[in-house]
Amino acid sequence: MTQTRFAHIEVDDGVYAPQDDSWLLCDALEDCDVVAGRRVLDICTGSGILAIEAALKGAREVVAYDISPAAVACASRNAERAGVDVDVRLGTLSDARYAGLFDVVVSNPPYVPSDAPLEGTGPNRAWDAGANGRVVLDELCELAPDLLAPGGTMLIVHSEFSDPPQTVRRMEEVGFTARPIATRTVDFGPVMTSYAERLEAAGLLEPGRREEELVVIRVDRS
Repeated sequence: MTQTRFAHIEVDDGVYAPQDDSWLLCDALEDCDVVAGRRVLDICTGSGILAIEAALKGAREVVAYDISPAAVACASRNAERAGVDVDVRLGTLSDARYAGLFDVVVSNPPYVPSDAPLEGTGPNRAWDAGANGRVVLDELCELAPDLLAPGGTMLIVHSEFSDPPQTVRRMEEVGFTARPIATRTVDFGPVMTSYAERLEAAGLLEPGRREEELVVIRVDRS
């Protein structure tokens, strides 16, 4: 299992720890078999789990971005421990578009609906994503043509609460193909549990329900 393979990864305080969405995306990356010999971008790298996975699978080059200095330091150390070369950079999604086009883009972005101000680089920025959970997802859709090379593949993990079909629609609007390729229903973790009452009040969650469906969307550029 992926969890066992990456049991050695260390996560610093304030850095998003790998969990169900991370494992689902790692499994999807393995199943798609698109990494070997290719240039890979990991957006919102956190602990570096996906970037390291790509490097271990034979990527020609791996670049990873995060807005959190703590995450950048953590991912860099984890890559070194794993014995792989990952270029971990402090920067935003907009910064990543100046790094050139990539054959493969992977992202486990913030996607939890929240009215909390999106300020600073604290741990909540790893999950808070505006009222509809799509602040980062929408920017990723907008910038996809500036990130993904012709013939390239993008894999993005979502929660059902962040409207995965909207990502499919937006990617199709720019001429890409997009479809869900993996799903998994999981119990709420600590973050979603703490947000449950607010999601219920907003009508996004049935009263008493404490599980969510995770979805990986695959995007391909011809």
